[in-house]
Amino acid sequence: GKAGFLGIGAEVARVRVTRISAGRNAAGMPTTGEGETTAAGVATAAVGRILEAAGVNVTRTLRAANDPESGGPIIDLAGEDSGLLIGRRGQTLQALQFLVNLIVRKQFEGVRVVLDVENYRQRREFQLRDMATKVAARVTQTNRSITLEPMPPADRRIIHTSLTDNPDVSTESTGEGEGRKVTIMPKRD
Repeated sequence: GKAGFLGIGAEVARVRVTRISAGRNAAGMPTTGEGETTAAGVATAAVGRILEAAGVNVTRTLRAANDPESGGPIIDLAGEDSGLLIGRRGQTLQALQFLVNLIVRKQFEGVRVVLDVENYRQRREFQLRDMATKVAARVTQTNRSITLEPMPPADRRIIHTSLTDNPDVSTESTGEGEGRKVTIMPKRD
């Protein structure tokens, strides 16, 4: 479809969707076409199919089949196109992870797949904790609240947990949906 100019000349997009029938293994469980019967296997196969369809050249490595912290498999992605998978502030990676989780949860309820591109999540967590500490110091120094830019729930959670033990500041999430932000405030005595 077309967006048009100021709403004039806009056209509705047409999308054709074809359902692929799922096969069944000897136990009657649905498979991904590669005989996968574990959450890690289904997740790895799903990532492979999505990336192949997108024409992205990366390798997949299963870091953990059932990580106790995340409650599911962790899959590492690396290669020449890995930068494309992260996207702006990890949005592309989050979207890919969301799709993979939809596929996996059709067969395995309550499983949460985590995708990571060349340790992006660890680097991002370090950056967020560092930023939270610096902003908290500024809030303490100026005695004024500072509101951070909108961020996804996982990033907000990192900010909140990194400042939980700070006796000088408190944190609060405000806003709705994609616009939720963290506000770091001085604690009032």
